[in-house]
Amino acid sequence: MMGTPSGRMRQTILEWLKDPADHFPAPGRRDPAETGVTARAVATKLGVRHRTARAHLDFLTRLGVLRTRRLRCRTYYRRDEIRIAEVARVFEKGW
Repeated sequence: MMGTPSGRMRQTILEWLKDPADHFPAPGRRDPAETGVTARAVATKLGVRHRTARAHLDFLTRLGVLRTRRLRCRTYYRRDEIRIAEVARVFEKGW
């Protein structure tokens, strides 16, 4: 998965979301580490359309490595560290 352009983009998103405050300055009072990051913020940083970023974020959410939180009319994405650790252990064991 990570060898393709899409895979590299998803890996980049996951890396950025490790420390979202460094990569996505929060307007106002929201802490991006707690609340998460919007698809629009990810799209802007990647330099792609909102729809493209949303597709990657939705894919990662379906895999279970991202969690979503709905606030008003926006969806916020953040890493699910427990699930990421579980997936890493599966690959370390060699399936």
